[in-house]
Parts: sequence; C-alpha cells; structure tokens
Amino acid sequence: MRRIAGALLLCLVECGARPAPAVAAPASPGALAAAPDWRRLATPGDRDRLRRWYQAWTQALTQARPEAAADLNAEGSLFTIDAALADPMPPAGLYRCRTFKLGRKGAAGASFTAYGWFDCRITRATDGAVQVIKLTGSQRQVGSLYPADPTRAAFLGTLLLGDESRAYGYGTDSTRDLAGWMERIGPRRWRLAMPYPAFESTLDVLELVPGD
Repeated sequence: MRRIAGALLLCLVECGARPAPAVAAPASPGALAAAPDWRRLATPGDRDRLRRWYQAWTQALTQARPEAAADLNAEGSLFTIDAALADPMPPAGLYRCRTFKLGRKGAAGASFTAYGWFDCRITRATDGAVQVIKLTGSQRQVGSLYPADPTRAAFLGTLLLGDESRAYGYGTDSTRDLAGWMERIGPRRWRLAMPYPAFESTLDVLELVPGD
C-alpha cells in the first residue's frame, strides 16, 4: 500500500494549491510492468467491487435511464459500457474533472446527478507510480493507478469530504475506500468508473479532460 500512502501524503501537502499545468514524460514500459499488482494491495471488499464492475454499470444505467435518458445519451462514450480504448493511463498534468452519480441506494433519492467542473491532477513519479488527485469540490478522490490490462488501469484510493485536509489511510475506513477502473474513451478524454461506492449511488463516474 506504499504508493497509495504516497498519493495521500501528496494530497495533504498540495490539495489546497492549484499548480500550473505541466506534462511529464510518460513512464517507461519497464516501469509500468514493474508496478505492484493491484490485487495484492486492494481490500477484499474492493476486489469484489472491481470484479462486479459490469453488473454495476448495467444496474446503474437501468436505474438512471428513466430519469435522465437524454443526459446519458448526450455524453456519448462517457456512459457507454464498452467504450474503453488502449492506453488507459492519463499523462501527468492538470485536468478539468466532473462527477456523475448513477443509480441510487434504496428507493429514495435521485438516480442521476451531474456535478460541475472541478480541478484534478495526475502525477507520475520517476518509478512509474501514477496518482490521481481531485483538488477541489466537496468530495475529493485521491489515490493511485495500477496497470491492469491494455484498456484499463485499477484505481485504489480514499475520499476526502468537505473541508477535510487529511485523508484516511487506504483500508482504514471502508466507507472512505474507493476502487475503480480508469479508461481512455477519446483522444483527450478519460473516465474513472467507481462501482458500488459506500454512499448514495450505484456507480460514480469521474470524467477527466486536460486543463489546457
């Protein structure tokens, strides 16, 4: 869990700052190949959530479509289950990002919620570690990406709420732990799909596009 801890420490130092956009060189194939296996780092609950990613997508879309069919269709590949392209790791830099909540827990509440644009950042260390940090907003994801297959990277992290400045350690609180799949769905467009989050929805989707 060292890389996840590194991402959380980075957030503690820098989450309150908005850096200038910067793009780093891609990590070498050798560095990515040497990255830890996400399965060894993930909690049993998160491994189960990631295994059930397709179930979460279909359930969430079924719940959301009666309320928001036009909104879902308008976003094209963002809400197309099998839209993933090769090379899922985003380059380092500043991103614009927005969250969508699909489906709901229980009978009450909205089945589709779209939030506005906030700031995110992707960082790449010299050893190939890739970190995702949502810098602004009332719900902020922070964690690390791990190579999984040619079209997906596994995300493991935690959630900061409100004005919190200190992230929970991954695996400390299951209600804050996050797991998802990062996919590239266009030339300069990515999504982080997080199945079965602890609160509110069936699937959370974080869209990322370069901040420039």
